[in-house]
Amino acid sequence: MAQVARVSATEAALALISRLQQKHGPVMFHQSGGCCDGSAPMCFPRGEFLIGDQDVLLGNIGGQPFYIGGAQFEYWRHTHLIIDVVPGRGGMFSLEGPEGVRFLTRSRLYTDAESCQLESQPLHIGPAATATAL
Repeated sequence: MAQVARVSATEAALALISRLQQKHGPVMFHQSGGCCDGSAPMCFPRGEFLIGDQDVLLGNIGGQPFYIGGAQFEYWRHTHLIIDVVPGRGGMFSLEGPEGVRFLTRSRLYTDAESCQLESQPLHIGPAATATAL
């Protein structure tokens, strides 16, 4: 049985990820917990954001790892995150800032079947979590 994805991206987000990779090389995402840039998904050059001991690797979008803080994960654990792109100014620290668009997190509740399946899937937590773990 295939694993239930915890995060996915729209076609617009995948196209932006591809453009950002061409400019900056491999990237990574971290779902912000509401500090400086609200609760936006933040995109960084891979390795320039330190993964904390409680950060959860949700999955990959566009082949790039997507993490969320542990406390934030507890709030969102019952939802599938869908990363999209909308016009506007991106987070001041996020790579898409100068592009005139910003990443946006949308979500949907898991179905009962997905929720049951997720209970048996392992979580990848902390700096030892790698994008290849999924």
